[in-house]
Amino acid sequence: MTGPDVEEAITGAHREVWAPVVAGLVRRFGDLDVAEEAAAEAFAAAAERWPRDGVPPNPAGWLTTTATRKAIDRLRRESQRDAKQRESLMVHDDGPPEPAGAVEDDRLRLIFTCCHPALAAEARVALTLRLLGGLTVGAIARAFLVQETTMARRITRAKDKIRAAGVRYRVPSVADIRERRSGVLIVVYLIFNEGYLAGAGDDPVRADLTGEAIRLGRLLHTLLPDDGEVTGLLALMLLTDARRAARVSRTGELVTLGEQDRTVWDRALIAEGIALIRERSRAVAAGPPGRFQLLAAINAVHAVAPRAQDTDWAVVAALYGSLALVDPSPIVRLNRAVAVAEVDGPAAGLTAIAPLAGALDGYHAFHAARADLLRRAGRVDEARAAYDRAIGLAGNPAEKAFLTRRRDQEAVLETLAAAELPARIDNL
Repeated sequence: MTGPDVEEAITGAHREVWAPVVAGLVRRFGDLDVAEEAAAEAFAAAAERWPRDGVPPNPAGWLTTTATRKAIDRLRRESQRDAKQRESLMVHDDGPPEPAGAVEDDRLRLIFTCCHPALAAEARVALTLRLLGGLTVGAIARAFLVQETTMARRITRAKDKIRAAGVRYRVPSVADIRERRSGVLIVVYLIFNEGYLAGAGDDPVRADLTGEAIRLGRLLHTLLPDDGEVTGLLALMLLTDARRAARVSRTGELVTLGEQDRTVWDRALIAEGIALIRERSRAVAAGPPGRFQLLAAINAVHAVAPRAQDTDWAVVAALYGSLALVDPSPIVRLNRAVAVAEVDGPAAGLTAIAPLAGALDGYHAFHAARADLLRRAGRVDEARAAYDRAIGLAGNPAEKAFLTRRRDQEAVLETLAAAELPARIDNL
């Protein structure tokens, strides 16, 4: 293999193997730092040896074996410490394996164990995204709308608290499952979001992350089939992922929902998602819908519309209104404002998003939405400034390309309008 081919092989292996390697090491050695560092050392070894020796026939097996050896070496080096001595004994334990408990999948088990109640909710999510999602600290920071340094400190504090409190990464019991369910759902959803529109990097869409999130969602649904929010999350991801093929143009530009070619949407995924929503709506004593059920319903409205102009925006706006009662976050209110603009016009949308400027000033989607509403309202100069702000904040290359085109289109239209003005006056 050539240099670029080896680099691509290592990058692909990182996406596919990182999460199962880390999860397997945590299960075997019971130590988060050992697992993460051993996995990192294994990939560093691959970067050093594969260009020289060639990519092995089974890259996943090579990385798993190398990471395990790295973990054993580290535990042996630290064997003089009592705690590490006990951990190192696990390497040589010939007894029966630990029972899988309520959760048998390694990666799903690690998500549940990371979402320990001893940690703050955001710390649980950030830590799990770092371990299993393979996300960088920067990507996680963008998901939480905070600075990268802030997120790095948050993850470090979470690890320190786990170490100081002696929190064990044990198999969750049936009681743990429901107690930690909310944090797990958020983690899976954020992994999906990072895959569907990556916050940074050369690939605008990461099918490995969306696929992993959906796989975990299916496992959760099997584990908790009567949980409405679990069902809602799986339906939401299926309905959203159904649009992935139409999400980015051949030139690498983001294609908005209203401009997508709906003939390439995955109708099987849409049918499965809608069936889940209907299944939940028929459930006895289902109770009021939660956040993920409402988001799934919103996506279902889009999915069943044959054309963009057929979308029932009044229903979408009403659903966002219900969602704002459950989750009154600025981002939910921003999405509701966009829906309101489709029903009542851009001026109404601008009025609705104005109070969000402070909370969402660092969020590119806020400025992109505002730019579009200003454009539609004919406020060209303000729209251009908002596009510039959105482009500066966006990390996804496809999104940057889309926003740049929209901004430049407005500049061309403004120039043409100015050029035509004298002719219009002459014809009066």
